[in-house]
Amino acid sequence: MTTPQQLLVRDAARDNAAWCAVMCRVHGVESAFEEETWAAARRTPVYYPDAVTLRPGADPIALVARIDTVSPGASVKDSFADLDLTGAGFRVLFEAEWIHRAAGGSVAAPDLAWEVVSDPDALRDWALAWDDGGGNADLFGPGLLDDPETFVLAGRSADGRVVCGAVAGRSSRVVGVSNVFGPPDAAWPLVLHAVGHLFPALPVVGYEQGTGLAAALRYGFEAVGPLRVWVHERSA
Repeated sequence: MTTPQQLLVRDAARDNAAWCAVMCRVHGVESAFEEETWAAARRTPVYYPDAVTLRPGADPIALVARIDTVSPGASVKDSFADLDLTGAGFRVLFEAEWIHRAAGGSVAAPDLAWEVVSDPDALRDWALAWDDGGGNADLFGPGLLDDPETFVLAGRSADGRVVCGAVAGRSSRVVGVSNVFGPPDAAWPLVLHAVGHLFPALPVVGYEQGTGLAAALRYGFEAVGPLRVWVHERSA
């Protein structure tokens, strides 16, 4: 990883940790930022890590001490893919790539209406479409609408159905995109069009793997560095 890439990953990791902190607040879970890591002392919402590293070379002993490895589901987002947590009882759950897209790139929107979700009923429609029958639509509660730096983006078809969307989280240096769903060739153009309209001066970051990564690269992102998510063996 080059120095410029490492700086991009630092920005992306901090933005992602801020999004994790928002979701924790929505679910009544306290968390805190320290110099090397963001972490929550008790179990975070499903799909969200208990800790995120914010700089290379984070101290693994100090990191593990900040989270609960007794309750099932403990996980760590190793933002620079440079930790070895096997000695603390973790295994790699998956690997992915941080992605970056420079500010100012234009994307023509698909033939869909887009909106920033602003009321609980619309958020529920969005969550059900995101969940696609998986049983976790309640993850996105109405409290999410109170965060001033979080923007839930929805793409609607002509009949009003939510067919694609994402969450955009704004920080001072970047806007992070996560939870992208829907057909990639509809979702990515819509999301990038919306983000470009809302935040024209900010680069866009996130992370993807597999087909999601391939789709992001088609729409102008570059891969800037690997990450790993670790899960505790005894809580997996």
